[in-house]
Amino acid sequence: MESLKAPLATQPASDRSAYRLGLLALRDGRLDTAVSLLRRAVETNPLDPGIRRNLVRALLAGGRFVEVLAQASLALALAPRDAELHYALGTALTGVGQPARACDAFARAIEIKADHAPTWLNFGNAATDMDDLASAEALYRTAIRLDPGLPEAHASLGYLLTRFGRLDDAIRSCETAIRLRPDFARAHMNLATAALLAGDLRRGFAEYEWRKRDDRYRGDFAHLDGPAWDGSDPHGRTILIRAEQGFGDAIQCVRYLLLIRDAGGMPIVVCAPSLVPLIGSIHGVRAVPVGSPLPPYDAWIDLMSLPDAFGTTLDSIPFRGGYLSADPARIRAWNERLPSGRKAGLVFAGNPAHPNDRRRSIPPDLLGSLPDITGLSFVNLQHGPAAGSLGLPDLTPWLTDYAETAALVANLDLVVTVDTSIAHLAGALATPALLLLPFFPDWRWLPGRSDSPWYRSLRLFRQPEPGDWGSVLAEVIGVLSAAV
Repeated sequence: MESLKAPLATQPASDRSAYRLGLLALRDGRLDTAVSLLRRAVETNPLDPGIRRNLVRALLAGGRFVEVLAQASLALALAPRDAELHYALGTALTGVGQPARACDAFARAIEIKADHAPTWLNFGNAATDMDDLASAEALYRTAIRLDPGLPEAHASLGYLLTRFGRLDDAIRSCETAIRLRPDFARAHMNLATAALLAGDLRRGFAEYEWRKRDDRYRGDFAHLDGPAWDGSDPHGRTILIRAEQGFGDAIQCVRYLLLIRDAGGMPIVVCAPSLVPLIGSIHGVRAVPVGSPLPPYDAWIDLMSLPDAFGTTLDSIPFRGGYLSADPARIRAWNERLPSGRKAGLVFAGNPAHPNDRRRSIPPDLLGSLPDITGLSFVNLQHGPAAGSLGLPDLTPWLTDYAETAALVANLDLVVTVDTSIAHLAGALATPALLLLPFFPDWRWLPGRSDSPWYRSLRLFRQPEPGDWGSVLAEVIGVLSAAV
């Protein structure tokens, strides 16, 4: 762009060169350049709605939602009946987590121009974010009726139908999106979720490989030197495994390192420092913290790719009965701190940064006081700021890593938890656990069953309706009361 700066600087303020060059950059997908030039054009022509509209287009294409909000509002002051600007405003509001305001913007856009399929699509996305699923389905289907060739609408409908539990229909919608755009990573990911929930793990994990091309996750998969491991015989080879996503995902898939070890390979996992002491304690497995120099290796693989590499099916999930153990010295230290008798550990909230946390965590005001169950003591497994909501001693200062938490869990008779890493830790330790699930569960828990194919020691309790934690808590309290 250096060649453009000199001639533009000599043009009079009224010249539209910046605007024309900005449109060319926008057309070519050079979004940062387009934004810079179109801002320049707006400065010299602040009352031109067309220039402002194209600046909004460039900002929206770049996902710069906060800036879209400001510029779309200014542009709408000049052109209040511009449907595209209302559409852009609604899309940006959805992007910054304000779906209710987004719905108002989309409704206004449709009032002005009712045949714009992307508006109906994004309106459906905002309704989905508000858990207004019936409205979302109608909005998605309207988008498809207006433009049957819009792959995003079919993919979004597939995701929505998955949340309804209509998995066959969801899979067909995702397949339609993929036929329309074979390289559509989000559609493949939605298909993966539906297939995994349906119990078709072979297809689901194969489709799950598309996460590495999805813009939401692409940044987590930096280039690694050397060949990727394809699951072939690891005997005599060092396999580097890169952990990804959450702590629970890592704990769930660590089981596959034992298969590599037992086949004569040397597994080395790169993971969060808080997981290193626990995973590194597995005989024949080495764990190194993220950010440290990588040791020599023969091939590498991402951790969540291991189920696909091993061709996992519901009948071949390994080590369902547990595969982790806690350090005996740490277990003894915790035993001295804890009360005698039967003990149940409690976790009612997950990481608030998790995109689904508001559905999987139980609001503190629903907890009330803990039930007084004779012969049962409750232990606070909650970590961080939420630990104070249970009315139990906060053990966070002592839970310095997952090896420490594992030692605490090993002293418990039972764990009661929502869908967090503690559920995976309890299952991997073979500690009995009651898992409290939202109406639309994560793919690994499958629908309509009270057991887990991943962990024999887990018992699942599900919301009968979206948001109905009261029924779940009543059922769990009944189980706790009957068990003592």
